[in-house]
Amino acid sequence: MEDSSINSFKEKLDKEYNWPALYTFKFIVPKGKVDEVKNLFSNHTTKERASSNGNYISVTAEVMVQSSDKVIEYYIEANKVEGIIAL
Repeated sequence: MEDSSINSFKEKLDKEYNWPALYTFKFIVPKGKVDEVKNLFSNHTTKERASSNGNYISVTAEVMVQSSDKVIEYYIEANKVEGIIAL
């Protein structure tokens, strides 16, 4: 993520949420990368759902986060997973 897009996202998060807040992360990942995403949320419950052809899995995690900075940290780490799409 570029600094300008991070700052814009941070502003939107801070307008939308009162921290700490429950934040829902949603990702679509290739089938073989699910564990990498789940490891980002190892202390939290995740839900998974396979795509109709089974090549992709949607992963959802609801996490109580302390600030917009923490949300951004999760996205930066998730972005390191090859083939991930953040929703």
